[in-house]
Amino acid sequence: MAPTPTTSAPADSNDVVGSALIEAELETPAPTPTRSRWSFWLVTAATALALAASGTPSPLYVDYQAKWGFSSTTVTLIYGIYAGGVLLALLTMGGLSDRIGRRPVMIGSIGVLALSMVVFVFADNVAWLYVARAIQGVATGVFTGAAGAALSELHFRRDHRIASLVNSTATASGIAFGAVLTGVLAQWAPARLVLPYLVVAGLSVLVLAGIAIWVPETVAARQSLRSSLFRLQRLSLPAGIRREFAIGGLSVTAAWSVGGLYLALGGTIAKELLHVNNHLVAGLVILAVQGVGGLGQLVWNLSRPTASVRSSALVGSAALIVGLVLASIALATSSSAVFFVGAVATGVGFGLAFMSGTRRVTQAAPDAQRGEVLAAYFVIAYIAISVPAIIAGLVSTHLGITETFYWFAGVTSVIAAIVFIAGLAERDH
Repeated sequence: MAPTPTTSAPADSNDVVGSALIEAELETPAPTPTRSRWSFWLVTAATALALAASGTPSPLYVDYQAKWGFSSTTVTLIYGIYAGGVLLALLTMGGLSDRIGRRPVMIGSIGVLALSMVVFVFADNVAWLYVARAIQGVATGVFTGAAGAALSELHFRRDHRIASLVNSTATASGIAFGAVLTGVLAQWAPARLVLPYLVVAGLSVLVLAGIAIWVPETVAARQSLRSSLFRLQRLSLPAGIRREFAIGGLSVTAAWSVGGLYLALGGTIAKELLHVNNHLVAGLVILAVQGVGGLGQLVWNLSRPTASVRSSALVGSAALIVGLVLASIALATSSSAVFFVGAVATGVGFGLAFMSGTRRVTQAAPDAQRGEVLAAYFVIAYIAISVPAIIAGLVSTHLGITETFYWFAGVTSVIAAIVFIAGLAERDH
């Protein structure tokens, strides 16, 4: 969700996007007050919670589908409108915190996220699910840029690399936490279409209060909201980096196509293909991809701090292919164990492929145009999060979920294979 990766400077990102926007928002760094460990970790928690909110509805889509009788296509459209909201926010309000300050943007966007949870609680038809997801997307897109920059500015040693790693790990683990929390509550607590949202809304209010009280403002010169709310983000692709951008774009396309599919249809896959009607299992499917993706980035960076973009791209693309092959075999044999092994391998590939793509583009982009290049890169990322999942939903109404997954795995594996071959052909930098 987006969408969240480590780079030598930024992310999703994912939604993932926050860590990559660190670099873009720090082009003109502002003087910052004394940094506090409490402030840094509070913003980290807020980042995880913001992305947890985006993962909260995922295990419940099958319940809405059964309650209101809509197709898998509608499920993926409901999911996809979130990415559309994030893109809209990034392209029109992506640099808002540079202009009016980090704290007001984080406080406002978390408040709007809490509002989206309330909309889910009172939703009584599909239209309200679209509204809630759109609100979530816009709020998350505004929040991630502000939080990514704030983390880098609040870090006790102002270490942008560590701040970026913490941000990307919080993003991926947050999505997984939201899905697993919903799975647990929906499986064993009452009011499964209400309680998960109320819990996330309550946590949002606590985090909002914490930021208002403890997090200092890190932007010195601020403008009024009225004069600087909307400002169209330019997209740029200098001629000299087109090869690197193409490889990075393919990496993020492969990674987030898979991530988006599991987020949108994880519950459906668990129910229809693995014959498991359990909300926690649906949450664990997302944990196996998103959570392992974030953990994989963290372990890779700590164990191989000097690893090249090439090596992480090779391992990430290979792991994606292996994971998709195993998942396809599992669906053919109805083996839950093999499916989860495949999902974990896919999660490792997702995390490393996303991380390598983001680093590649960040390192290749000229300093003066890095923000515009990263904006273009994350447009690709959020298209990858949503469009393939929507297409899969459309196709599944004709071919069925199993056949659709095979086609999806095949196409994504080809993209990952291109990245792998490109990595073999280049040298470490």
